[in-house]
Amino acid sequence: MCRSIQPLHNYEPPATADEVRAAALQYVRKISGMTRPAGANQAAFGLAVEAVAAATQQLVETLVATSPPHDRTVDRQRARARWERRQSQAPTASV
Repeated sequence: MCRSIQPLHNYEPPATADEVRAAALQYVRKISGMTRPAGANQAAFGLAVEAVAAATQQLVETLVATSPPHDRTVDRQRARARWERRQSQAPTASV
């Protein structure tokens, strides 16, 4: 579940509010152990997502980068190449 949380610091362009909220949502899902909270838990779940998103946004804005910003497109291409290598090396199921 947390594999979809992407680094948000030191990217050009900076992380959007949607990216920060998506990371917060995945984090709260992982910690709570639920992807869709029951009605009784929806308010607490929503508050947790908003609190984590706010803390994440504050963190990303205040961190100081010592290296040049990363390019999301290049990072996505590298991740895709790694995935393709893993897929080509995966053993095939025999029938």
